[in-house]
Amino acid sequence: MLKEFKEFAIRGNVMDLAIGVIIGGAFGKIISSLVADIFMPLISLLLGKVDFANMFISLTGVKYATLEEAKTAGAATLNYGLFLIALLDFVIIAIVLFLLVRSINKLSKKPEPVAEPTTKECPYCLSTIALKAVRCPNCTSELK
Repeated sequence: MLKEFKEFAIRGNVMDLAIGVIIGGAFGKIISSLVADIFMPLISLLLGKVDFANMFISLTGVKYATLEEAKTAGAATLNYGLFLIALLDFVIIAIVLFLLVRSINKLSKKPEPVAEPTTKECPYCLSTIALKAVRCPNCTSELK
């Protein structure tokens, strides 16, 4: 069983998948940082300095100034601001992956195969005849 697992793990597809998952995780962290550290402050500034990380509803009915304060108090909260940040993360990742796959597909387009001819020219009268013809229907010459 160990030998079979080793053969499975060394196969190219498994290694490619593992590398893809690792790079995807790192890519996700980069995008999350981009959203949290670059986009959200800009969006917050445009919307009047709104702090999305502290947009929540306390389900206990008690008012808290920050989400951290509510968590420290053990209050149940509905964190719609964090959801908006996660949603923006997802949208940006989806757009970037779409553009990446689209550009890879453009680069790796294979030329369409050339259709094999079904006709040929008669060497005597130069008319178009079927490829398998042994005699020209126009000039009745025997073809080689």
